[in-house]
Amino acid sequence: MSFDPVQSLSRVRHEFGEHGGVNMSIEASTTYTVMAAEIMPEIFQGHKNPEQGGCFLYGRHFNPTVYVLGRYLAAIEGTEAGYATSSGISAIACSLMQICGPGDEIVASNAIYGGTFALLKEFFPLKTGIQVKFVDISNIDEVRSAISPKTKAIFTESISNPTMVISDIPQLADCAHKVGAKLVVDNTFSPMLLSPAQHGADVVVHSLTKFIGGASDIIAGAVCASKEFITELMDLHTGAIMLLGPTMDPRVAFDLSLRLPHLGLRMKEHSRRAKYFSEKLSELGLPISYPGLSSHPQYQLLESMTNPGFGAGGLFALDLGTTDRAFEFMNDLQQNEGFGFLAVSLGYFDTLMSCSASSTSSELTDDELKEAGIAPGLVRVSLGYTGTLEDRWDQFERALKRVNMI
Repeated sequence: MSFDPVQSLSRVRHEFGEHGGVNMSIEASTTYTVMAAEIMPEIFQGHKNPEQGGCFLYGRHFNPTVYVLGRYLAAIEGTEAGYATSSGISAIACSLMQICGPGDEIVASNAIYGGTFALLKEFFPLKTGIQVKFVDISNIDEVRSAISPKTKAIFTESISNPTMVISDIPQLADCAHKVGAKLVVDNTFSPMLLSPAQHGADVVVHSLTKFIGGASDIIAGAVCASKEFITELMDLHTGAIMLLGPTMDPRVAFDLSLRLPHLGLRMKEHSRRAKYFSEKLSELGLPISYPGLSSHPQYQLLESMTNPGFGAGGLFALDLGTTDRAFEFMNDLQQNEGFGFLAVSLGYFDTLMSCSASSTSSELTDDELKEAGIAPGLVRVSLGYTGTLEDRWDQFERALKRVNMI
């Protein structure tokens, strides 16, 4: 049965403002009044919380506005619960630290965002005693071989950054569940269009900074999972979000809540434009990677998992051959054509471009970049939806000619 994230969201959006406004109110309090002194010990003992009795305690624990945003995000992902954090990397770190302890292992994709790679390769072993094995996530046999009795989690991105490798979520979930581990999927690249929990993922994380925020003005993250797991994260004694404190400001949560109703529309347009560009580039015989092209090696896999109508996402990767040519190309697009911006991040309404090997994946060594398939001249394009599609393509094509790609 297909999953419709738009319908799922619409069914839960019934919060009203304090005075009957059509938008929920911002609850800016850091602390909350209990109605009787006897209730407070019950909250501290973990017997009552918003999931158990509707009690709020302190803004770092649960905040009503952030709590509602979490419900909305859970509806989009089709999970029981969700909670938002101050950044995407905090959502990843807290989730994995809640699952794993010293001596435990994570099997992780080797083609992931550079900041996440550094967290797993450098920080976790050094500071937490959690060990990480990196694998080609598209090679299920390699994933299985890396799993050991110590494996507690498999971590991957639904669509990898920046190589556009698609994770076979049902198979990865099967690999994890056979050894009692959890599958954690970063779905930042593909909100709405792909719902990992519907295919067996246990935990879905997001950088809300990207497509969900949509305006490159907010840093935020989210964890969507079972009620049990979210409750664990917020536990007063052992909860990673509660005790590490990546608290989202309620004003940020309110701002983000207003962007969710049109997220589906935005994702469709991002996808439509990215597919148009990718088809044009493919027709020119250029080395383009976009999972919405039938020539992509995992096109059928993605088709089998996506929610109908949202396309294949707003990012593509184009290999310009060398770093120098990639720089020349991006400089030309920004300085001469006014096509987009030379900037990291993605999911903005205008186009953002970066050469991944020397920017968002620079935490990887040369050998690790090669293993991950990130070439020196690979340009990641997060295609915006400003300007007409035809004019934007003309700009792109002129720049390709000036660097002798066509």
